[in-house]
Amino acid sequence: MRVRGIFTCPAARRGPDIEIMTVIDTRRGRIRAVLGPTNTGKTHLAIERMLGHSSGMIGFPLRLLARENYDRICALKGASSVALITGEEKIIPAHPKWYICTVEAMPLDRFVDFLAIDEIQLCADRDRGHIFTDRLLHARGRDETMFLGSDTMAPLVKQLVPDVEIESRPRFSTLSYTSPKKLTRLPRRTAVVAFSVNEVYAMAETIRQHRGGTAVVLGALSPRTRNAQVAMYQAGEVDYLVATDAIGMGLNMDVDHVAFASIRKFDGQHMRALTPAEVGQIAGRAGRHMNDGTFSVTNNLRDFDEDIVEAVENHEFQQIPKIYWRNRRLDFKSPKLLLRSLQTNPNRAELMRSRVAEDHQTLMALMRDEDIMLRADAPDRIRLLWEICQVPDFRKVTPDLHAELVSGFYTRLCDHDRLPDDWVADHIRKLDRTDGDIDVLTARLAKIRTWAYVSHRSSWVRDSDHWQERTRVIEDAISDALHEQLMQRFVDKRATLIGRGGKERQSLLSSVAKDGRVMIEGHMVGRLNGFRFQPDRARDTREAKNLHAAAAPALVLEMQSRTARLERAVNKDIKLNPLGRLVWEDNEIASLKKGDNPLGPQVTLLANDIVDSSLQTRVVNRLESWLKGMIEARFSQLNLDKDHGLTAPARGILFQLREGMGSLAIADLQQSIKALSQDDRKALGKRGVRFGTQWIFVDRYLKPDMIRLRAVLWAVWSGVEIPAIPNRARPSLPLDYAPSEIWPRLGYVAKGPLALRQDRLEHLLATLRAAARKGPFAIDGDMLKTVGCSQENMVAMMKDLGTKPAGPEHPDCYLMRGKTGRKQPNRAKMGRKPSKNAQNSVPGSKGHRRKKKTVSESPNSPFAALKELFDKQ
Repeated sequence: MRVRGIFTCPAARRGPDIEIMTVIDTRRGRIRAVLGPTNTGKTHLAIERMLGHSSGMIGFPLRLLARENYDRICALKGASSVALITGEEKIIPAHPKWYICTVEAMPLDRFVDFLAIDEIQLCADRDRGHIFTDRLLHARGRDETMFLGSDTMAPLVKQLVPDVEIESRPRFSTLSYTSPKKLTRLPRRTAVVAFSVNEVYAMAETIRQHRGGTAVVLGALSPRTRNAQVAMYQAGEVDYLVATDAIGMGLNMDVDHVAFASIRKFDGQHMRALTPAEVGQIAGRAGRHMNDGTFSVTNNLRDFDEDIVEAVENHEFQQIPKIYWRNRRLDFKSPKLLLRSLQTNPNRAELMRSRVAEDHQTLMALMRDEDIMLRADAPDRIRLLWEICQVPDFRKVTPDLHAELVSGFYTRLCDHDRLPDDWVADHIRKLDRTDGDIDVLTARLAKIRTWAYVSHRSSWVRDSDHWQERTRVIEDAISDALHEQLMQRFVDKRATLIGRGGKERQSLLSSVAKDGRVMIEGHMVGRLNGFRFQPDRARDTREAKNLHAAAAPALVLEMQSRTARLERAVNKDIKLNPLGRLVWEDNEIASLKKGDNPLGPQVTLLANDIVDSSLQTRVVNRLESWLKGMIEARFSQLNLDKDHGLTAPARGILFQLREGMGSLAIADLQQSIKALSQDDRKALGKRGVRFGTQWIFVDRYLKPDMIRLRAVLWAVWSGVEIPAIPNRARPSLPLDYAPSEIWPRLGYVAKGPLALRQDRLEHLLATLRAAARKGPFAIDGDMLKTVGCSQENMVAMMKDLGTKPAGPEHPDCYLMRGKTGRKQPNRAKMGRKPSKNAQNSVPGSKGHRRKKKTVSESPNSPFAALKELFDKQ
């Protein structure tokens, strides 16, 4: 039976009657509606049925989905038998049997034995619903027609297509709800769903930082980019996928869990909450075939209401009461009549007029352009205008901006019959670039998709095949560049590998290279510096722990090898640096701690990854052996074991010099020095011991390397910070380089703002005494050179050096206070007999008498002449 429904609506009364076909050609074969939740095998069934016919056509809701199934069928039947027709891409062999299309691009003028429409519930979509409704009412196969989708469409399909056979298919696996999870705690094989590009990128960035990386799927991606991203996910290179709700439209992936990062979406007019059916459609991507799936919210969202969870788990949703419809019999007599025919109301209660769609908005925008209206003066021009309005807005800009673009197409087609080759070439050439970031490449991809759409209109361009190939090459290049950018930004394959645990982690191939790089499956995860593993580019503590755990198997074997190598190492390969760290193979591996005496520190290992305590003991023993030998060798001049017949006083001085690490104040050794014999002094001199007026020191120990060693050893002993001693000889250093009490242990003495090296201090004191014998003296260049300081610092030190100002009659000159400014050692106590004059020279002593000054008695003396003059007076 052939049924037509004809009526005249109020809008049509002002013009010719418009025939609205609600149901047609029900005699054309069997009509089936295979309805049910996701993961019921509906698409698989439709493809199987189509391939069982000699010809067929399937309309999919997305270009991405059409391309996926086209590739699958080509693999089964060969590319020569399959055609792909979408808005931007047409691959049509000479004699195709089967057509894989987007719903909008289905060539309904071609008759086929089998025809199917996927996701038929999109009849209720605000933007595209009228297209799906049109296919529901008018698209038929000669032998079989099949509608696939949600069972929420069952009552409407039955009403609008009375002869339809409705088949309900159960879900293969169970879909259940789980408690909310943090974005950083989501299980592997999770798809995170958001509803804007910015949200998708934000979620992807967070997952990359914490879980290693994610694939990204957006409607704005080309099939090539999308396929590359999905292939990366399917291959296990990443364990997460962040996408828009496009994944709810039958994209098949191994997803175990779906996490909603948002539960509100913009529907073109306002933000609204997802309906239970929309939640079910998206959540249904979790679990493939017989594998159960789960869904939850994330990103700190409030939990789903219980009624929504129950509806999704039981696949029980409210039936769709109405679907969108738009008049397909348009009036091309004038632009106004065209617009009026688009606004025709349906004649059935189940249908509601579509809201102003994208092409409708573009038409209204173009009708405000006088140049456009002047050219739209005939039915064929108006029909062309409507075709131009259907150029998709891939850029997702405002209607006026989109109209500005397509108006250029229309005016040139009207004026030149075809788009000028040079104009087309110029626009396409500007897009032939692959530089830029993700946003730039995405925008460029949208533009080339527009030109790809245009190139498939053979009536619009000359040499359509050439422009199709040109745009395809550019789109592929941009798609590849975009895929690389997405990988660089959102994928860290190394972090994905090391984030796996259990048996998967243990099965990873790991090794340590000769230069210390720790490699896992070809990815560098860190570097072994000495016995310490340093993670490579760890973003946080969590990732550092993962890197360490992944490297552990390789480290165990390497620690054994390195311990053995350290034990075999010659002494010159181990060093003590100025920071008090023991260095081996250019790596700090241990530090010093206080021992029984300043020259006997102990060794403690720095943070390391040696898990075997016996290996740690072996490392410490080797380092302590080296340290003890090094200190004994450096301080061998004070070694008491090689006394060579030294007397007890000499041995006592050596012992105290050793405790003082090579320096002692003479004031503290009066009795020992007094007891020294001349042979003792000679023997000590051979050991490098020098006696000054204030200090006894070992001259070798005043070299820069020994001063730095003394600084390290005394700082460890006293528990203070190691002073920063220059690595070159310095006769003086700023006093604030080290605490005042440590300077004598380093061979320096605090004087004014400086610390003077003991040998230079004794030299300077001798210079000052020699100058003072001649009377008041000034600071000269030799004095400054002796201690390597400025005039200002020398002036500040003069008081501490035992001098005093000479008085106003001798400005900037000095005299010594006493001989050296300090009490001189008692010669008797030093083992020498004091002279008679020396005994009487101490003021206040019993034998001290002030000598009277006398003048020469020579008659030729000037003093004799002066005396004679005074006598006459």
